[in-house]
Amino acid sequence: MKSLKVILCGKLYDGIHAELKENQKILVEGNQIAAVGADLEIPESAEIIDLSDATVTPGMIDAHIHLDYFDWHTIRQEVYDNSEEAKTLAILHSVQKTLSRGFTTVRHMGGITSNSFGVLDVKRSIEKGYFTGSRIVAAPRLLCTAGSHGDLSQGFSRNPALSHYLMGQYQSLGSGKAFFAHAVREEIKYGADFIKLMATGGFFTPNDNPMQQQINDEEMEAVITTAHEWGKTVTAHVYRSDHIRKLLKYGIDGLEHCSLIDEETAQMVAEQNVYVVPTFCPYEDAVHYDPVLIQTKQPEYREKLEYYKDMLQKGREVIKNSNMKLGYGTDQVATHMCYESGYEYKAWMESGMGGFRALHAATQVNAEILQLDDKIGTIEPGKYADIAAWKRDLLTDPYALLDCAFVMKEGVVYPTEKCEDLD
Repeated sequence: MKSLKVILCGKLYDGIHAELKENQKILVEGNQIAAVGADLEIPESAEIIDLSDATVTPGMIDAHIHLDYFDWHTIRQEVYDNSEEAKTLAILHSVQKTLSRGFTTVRHMGGITSNSFGVLDVKRSIEKGYFTGSRIVAAPRLLCTAGSHGDLSQGFSRNPALSHYLMGQYQSLGSGKAFFAHAVREEIKYGADFIKLMATGGFFTPNDNPMQQQINDEEMEAVITTAHEWGKTVTAHVYRSDHIRKLLKYGIDGLEHCSLIDEETAQMVAEQNVYVVPTFCPYEDAVHYDPVLIQTKQPEYREKLEYYKDMLQKGREVIKNSNMKLGYGTDQVATHMCYESGYEYKAWMESGMGGFRALHAATQVNAEILQLDDKIGTIEPGKYADIAAWKRDLLTDPYALLDCAFVMKEGVVYPTEKCEDLD
């Protein structure tokens, strides 16, 4: 017999409507939501969960996260100091933490320190019930070229022999359309849910910049075409408008960052219904310029934030004022722990995006991006009982999603914790 639980909501954001409904009840039967409403009859056998002093929402979703490190302060050492087994343990640690923070689903965007398929082992172990943790959707490895933003041997570029050896350990790094077509097929063979393409340079790596196209047009097209032939979607790390337009031409499904986008390109993205996960967090010290905090960043990261500051500020305004389909993702490899996903909410709020727009992105829109909108992302009958609750004011408090008061995943209640920075 399926267990019955009734959640009494002080306020309810259902992931569908831009409103907080008062005095709603949610009937949970087993792992699913059975009914939602103000006048639900409470079965005698039901367990009552009183959240009348909180705002109840769908379980949050982080659509851009790198799970494979323990501490962002030591992330570069972890690339080479930690074994692949240790990196897999870091993934498990991270998804246990994201769950406790109210994020019941995460999308792993390729290994930052790892070069293995450990994330798929963690995903399957959670699905089988061996461990607890957030649900994982994953692209295990980044598809990239030599010297690019995805080439983890960049840090040893002054020692060519060692760098060349290390580069050879990354089987998703190469060149030529034949290589990338094969690489896509291999990722799918081993269980990738989608493909992540490193199309351009970035901010955090030492020897490249976000203005560079780092995979040529033929290679780019080969990745997207091959993935679509195999029924998988592709998303790309990209910043500049001309690079975004190329990806649109080749049929890209999604775009990550787009921090230097212009209005014309944003309109093209919207018209083609391509989603964007803008990942505000990594650029906050430049967009909301803080010369003191910028000084705490790694030298090359700091220099690029300073150099592109004005462009990042303009790009943020374009994203804010656009009608693009925006998802919610953090990409916290140089600012916070990866599991502190609520910091992105603070960035959205302080950029004037509004609470409902951020909540919509982190629930229903992200569920669509992950192709799980038939299962999660909204509170309505038939969906998994992925539910969170928050005691801070979601519409006025930028720290609200850093202080989870309740979390349930598939009908099971788990312990919560708030961000340590709030203590």
